[in-house]
This record gives sequence, structure tokens and C-alpha cells, in this order.
Amino acid sequence: MLRFAVCSLVVSAAALAATTYHKDIEPILQNNCQGCHRPGEIGPMSFLTYKDVRPWAKAIKAAVLEQKMPPWQADPHFGKFRNDRTLTADQKTLLTSWVDSGAPEGDPKDAPKPVAFTEGWNIGTPDLVFEMPRSFDVPPQGTIEYQYVIIPTNFTQDTWVKAAEVRPGSRTAVHHVIAFIRPKGSRWLAGLKPGEISVPPKVERKAKREDEGSDLFGVDLLVGYAPGLQEQVLAPGSAKLVPAGADIVLQLHYTTTGKATSDLSKVGMLLAKEPVTKRVLTLSAANGKFAIPPFDPNYEVTSEMTLWADTQLVWLMPHMHLRGKDFRYKAVYPTGESQVLLNVPKYDFNWQIAYEPEPAITLPKGTRIECLAHFDNSPNNAANPDPKKEVRWGDQTWEEMMIGWFGVAIDPKMNIRDLFMAPKPDHKTD
Repeated sequence: MLRFAVCSLVVSAAALAATTYHKDIEPILQNNCQGCHRPGEIGPMSFLTYKDVRPWAKAIKAAVLEQKMPPWQADPHFGKFRNDRTLTADQKTLLTSWVDSGAPEGDPKDAPKPVAFTEGWNIGTPDLVFEMPRSFDVPPQGTIEYQYVIIPTNFTQDTWVKAAEVRPGSRTAVHHVIAFIRPKGSRWLAGLKPGEISVPPKVERKAKREDEGSDLFGVDLLVGYAPGLQEQVLAPGSAKLVPAGADIVLQLHYTTTGKATSDLSKVGMLLAKEPVTKRVLTLSAANGKFAIPPFDPNYEVTSEMTLWADTQLVWLMPHMHLRGKDFRYKAVYPTGESQVLLNVPKYDFNWQIAYEPEPAITLPKGTRIECLAHFDNSPNNAANPDPKKEVRWGDQTWEEMMIGWFGVAIDPKMNIRDLFMAPKPDHKTD
């Protein structure tokens, strides 16, 4: 993941008058914009050169002042995040001053060294790449149920992954891809043959991964792709475990665009070279038992999950669909004290953003993660597909979800069962 540098500037009137692209603006774009705004990435235009940027100068100013770009939904009053994309007040002042003064180029000798992007990847050149065994043909119209494909890793030993990235084959048709780690012997999707792209029975998809009796127990999320979601790059010493004999399972969500296309998505991995001191697991506090009434502008849904071992919180990603309005994570500690971990007051389905607390937050044994979300099913929600309908959980974007994804770092030797097993009641009597 590109890390976004934040500079502290003292901007004088003389400095503003002398603001130029190469000296002042290009470093800001490198650190905050070029990760998405370059050929082959999600940004609709490139910001790699002055010639690329100049026609968009006024649009950049407007997007920055309206806080639409860089996309970042976190309430600044709660938490600090190492991947924070927001611009400082001084950076905004430089950008607006530069545009107002005619967006001068300045001396190319003042330009910073270009960022050395790896073509096709944001994590750098992967050590390993797992690709769909064949392409999936997306029709021009219709609803496509989630597709699944199992890709064997053929790992003969446990493998630690420090970074991973999904690259969709068709950005226009791929809404999201989730790459799961399915350990050897798992019963999840047992009826699906490796290499087949198909729709498994829903009962095989919706069991809780935290339930030890579930077919999904032990399955972990490696990395995902969705509009706005960055690649997974873990802190030094941290890694995801892909056990020997495990498979990569891709969950693929396609949307039709009126034009037939095909997709051949792939997953790249960087392997840990240094000793791993923290294993990262992706968990979720979800609620699928809601029914949002027609025309309700502020329907509330909650979810929670208790962790029964000491962990560190390293990652948060709220997920809802088009009626999603706001989302909040709170930790309730064994002492009874609580802390808001992340508040997203204006959720935007078009930007699936993950947040990485800096520093990681210690969660003692017995900490409960509570999630609170609101949905706007009223006509005032311009993105609402149909305010006249009651809305329940469903895979498609016109249905809804309420998932509080979060990542925790644990001791690599910990049995993950310890995370989910509450202590047995003490039945001792006097």
C-alpha cells in the first residue's frame, strides 16, 4: 500500500505567490493521488505529469475544498490511522493558490524524483501470483449471483504473507473480489471442484466463521478488492498465515454494464522475509437479521463480537450497500470502560475504505467490539434504488449488508479457538 506522507508547512504570502506545479504540487499528488490516478488504476484520469494534471486543475481544487478527494470518511475526532489520506490545511492552501494563480508549471528541475510504480501492482513485484484458471464471461445485462472458484496453492509448508493484492481483469464488470484462505480439510465449499467457477448453495456460504462447528471455521480473509479499497500491506513483523495445503477461494461479484466483457482476476502475494511476531486475522461483527422499513430515513442496526484472548486491533472496514448512512465501531473493555475506535458519519458505498489504527490498539481478553450503523431508505437518499421496498440482507447492491470487518494481530502460536471460546462459568459454591 502506498503510504501517504503528511507535511507540515508554514505558508507565507510570498510562498503562495511563487507556488508552482513541480516545486509544490507534484509532491502532494505523488503522496496522495498518484496511487489511484495513473494508467491502469481506479482513477479516471492520470496525474503523473503536468500535462496530465493541468486540464483538471479547477476540478482538483473543487474536489479538495468539498473534501471529496482524497476519499476519506473517518471522523477526525476519533482515532489516528497510518493510511490517512487527508490533506493538511497547508496542502489545501497550496493547491487552491496554485489553481487560482493559473496553475503555473514552474521549473522542471524542481520536480521530485518520480515514484517507481510497478506496472500492474501496488505492492511491488509479487513473489507469487494466483490467477483464475479461466476467464468468466460477463453478459451485457442481467443479475449475476456471486461466483466462487477454488485455487489450490500446493504449499507444502506453512507460508507467511506480508502483503497481498487483488487485480481485477475487468474493472468495469468486477464490483468486488474477496480472496479467502481455506485451510486443508475444511468442509467449506466441499462440493465445488478446484478450478470451477460456479454458484455454491447459499447454506455453504453464510455460516459464521467464528463458530467452531461451522464449515467456515478456520477460514481467513487474505485480501479484497472493491472501489476505493487498498491492497493489504501489513506492518513489519506481521503477516497472514497460509497453511500448508491451503486453497485460495475467490468470491467474485460481477455487475453488468450493457456491454459483454470477460474477467480474469488474479491475486499477488509478497512473502515475509523477516521473522513473524504477529499473525493477523480478519474477523467480522455482522448482523444479517434486519428488515429496513420503506421510507425509513434512519434505521438502526447493531452487531457485536467478544474476543476471549488478548489481541491488537490493526484494521477496520465498515461495509454496507447503497442505503448505508453511517457506521461506528466501539470497544467495550472488561473494566466497563469504552472507546470509539472509528466513526464514519457519512458512509459512501462507492468508496470501500479500510482504516489502519496507528499505533495498534491493545484489546485485552474479554473486550467486546460493538458496531452501530444507520440506513437511509428514504427518497432523500439519492442512491436509494427503491424507498418503497422493505430491505433485508442480500448479496446484490440493491439489497443490504451490515458488516463490521476488523483485523487483529495475535501471537503466531496462539490457537485461534482461544479467540472465540468464552471461559466456562465458575460453578463453585461456598
